[in-house]
Amino acid sequence: KIVENPKYLPQKPVKYRISDVITGYGLSEAVQHYFKLWGGNSSGKKAIIQGWGNVGAAAAYFLAKEGVQIVGILSLEGAIIDKKGIDPEEITSLFLNKETNNLVSDKIIPFDRAMEEIWEVKADIFIPAAKSRLVQKDHLDKLIEGGLELIVCGANFPFVENDIFLGPVSSQADEKIALIPDFISNVGLARMSANLMSDKAQITDDALFQDVSKTVYKALKKCHAANPQKTQIVQTALEIALKKLL
Repeated sequence: KIVENPKYLPQKPVKYRISDVITGYGLSEAVQHYFKLWGGNSSGKKAIIQGWGNVGAAAAYFLAKEGVQIVGILSLEGAIIDKKGIDPEEITSLFLNKETNNLVSDKIIPFDRAMEEIWEVKADIFIPAAKSRLVQKDHLDKLIEGGLELIVCGANFPFVENDIFLGPVSSQADEKIALIPDFISNVGLARMSANLMSDKAQITDDALFQDVSKTVYKALKKCHAANPQKTQIVQTALEIALKKLL
């Protein structure tokens, strides 16, 4: 299904399938719903994106539309860092002009230098959306020292640890800041597949995008009802999930 509604994506020069962008859209919606439920507003917040594949690039595009300032993008090619925030039009251009999963820009700094500098950038939101198990403890420490308040997981198991759920690094994050677990925040494609297999599925852009948004919201609302604090969200979500399985 090609995205045809300009409410979601530009119609030129590239046409995207919903499956290409729905997970990144869900990440952006998780950010919006977090602030709606726990208080605050995403507009004006600063964010760092790790990974520029379908998930990371789409998340950055949708976040920028909501007024979030993207201050850093980290990819295998290197990074773009702008502490004042990359212009939203430039984010759209980077999103539309990426080559496969590659970040394309003349502003990219080399990867080795990027890995030294990007964790020092002050940001409110971090979106790890690259491969699993890339975020090290010292990366997390530096981000928290810089004022980080929210991590929304785009990658499955983004932290460097052997545990599947709540290893030492993710536990530290869950105890200190708001951490939205991958099984809520990056549910986009899985939820869309489940929706399309139901008898009530409507195959329109609005219906498919909004179903993902509502699903993420319902999950976070249950977490907030059980634990209104801005920490231990993952622990709360796991308890809710395990009770459902039992």
